[in-house]
Amino acid sequence: MIETILKSIIDGIVREGHLEVSFASGKSAVFGDGTGSPVAISFLDKAAEWRCALRPSLAFGELIVDERIRITTGTLRDLLDVASRNIGTGTPRGLLSYLTPERRLFTCPARRNTVSLARKNVAHHYGLNHHFYQLFLDDDLQYSCAYFSDERDDLEAAQLAKKRHIAAKLLLANDQHTLDIGSGWGGLAIYLAKCCHTHVTGITLSREQLEIARRRADEEGLGARIEFRLADYRDVRGRFDRIVSVGMFEHVGARDYQDFFMRSYELLGDEGIMLLHTIGRSTGPAPTNPWIKKYIFPGGYIPSLSEIVPIITHAGFSIVDIEILRLHYADTLRAWSDRFALHRDEAARLYDERFCRIWEFYLAASEASFRYGGLVVFQLQLSKSLNAIPEARGYVERAEATLREIERRIY
Repeated sequence: MIETILKSIIDGIVREGHLEVSFASGKSAVFGDGTGSPVAISFLDKAAEWRCALRPSLAFGELIVDERIRITTGTLRDLLDVASRNIGTGTPRGLLSYLTPERRLFTCPARRNTVSLARKNVAHHYGLNHHFYQLFLDDDLQYSCAYFSDERDDLEAAQLAKKRHIAAKLLLANDQHTLDIGSGWGGLAIYLAKCCHTHVTGITLSREQLEIARRRADEEGLGARIEFRLADYRDVRGRFDRIVSVGMFEHVGARDYQDFFMRSYELLGDEGIMLLHTIGRSTGPAPTNPWIKKYIFPGGYIPSLSEIVPIITHAGFSIVDIEILRLHYADTLRAWSDRFALHRDEAARLYDERFCRIWEFYLAASEASFRYGGLVVFQLQLSKSLNAIPEARGYVERAEATLREIERRIY
């Protein structure tokens, strides 16, 4: 019975490619149109088959991590590539069509992301040993989507280009004051202080990140220009010429979007500019993947534009520009995965083998979601005035050219 159910589910997903599935009974079946490199998996026990059939979005990742589903031909990336490419190809068929209506009925989760809960959620992910992140991130510890302005760029160049692109959009002048919401290990704040001569207040909820960011600023001799605080955005007071937030909004939570934008509006000066860089959905509102929510980002939620635009305008902002970065994060995640693989033994020594399998699945599944699953990155420029930025986008390219010259002198 369970084999029949699983076959119907898999057949409803896999139209393209070549996937062979072996069941605990010893029987096997092939799915897809036979194109591409073959991928094969094996279920090791009946209980694994039932779990995967009953709640595939959570159980599949768990069973891979626990090695109760084994990949016998191809790689994890190959498997997730086949699955993700097919999920978006059309209306589900077979039994799968009965398992997916909940997406259409989805409404935003009701739980508020309180300050104490936000701290707990941040600690789950960003409280890991920073040496672990050094194994696969770039030298500046940028843990967000890079910007591959040239396809020949390596990860370091693409992350530098990301900081340059953001700085150009902020139109910074000497001695302005910038608030960096979610300042991480301090790399963007240090770039803005060094290359744009701005004062920066960076806030984070991670004690580990705070300690490293402060040390880095001191080592760069930027203590007079940068202040890093352990603070939630709801606790910040004052007025800022610019606000930037990169890779933090995904942790705000849908029920707190209004508080986030209202607070940001209050903190931004009348002639100010805010740049929000966040993962987003091009396919409309949807729930957080339960495996990601349980193991990687508890409390995380990825917005669609339809969810945040009305709240942004209700807060009083004008949206002066929106840029969609499509495959940049997929390329970033591939670079992280490749680096993680090179340093996997070191990661296992820091933690353990199961931890490594969790992160391998997270990085590969995330890459597949950005390639095929409708995830993108939004860069939204917000202001209190429609005249905050020039009407033509050429100013970004000109500012980037100036910043490149500054980087050559500094770096």
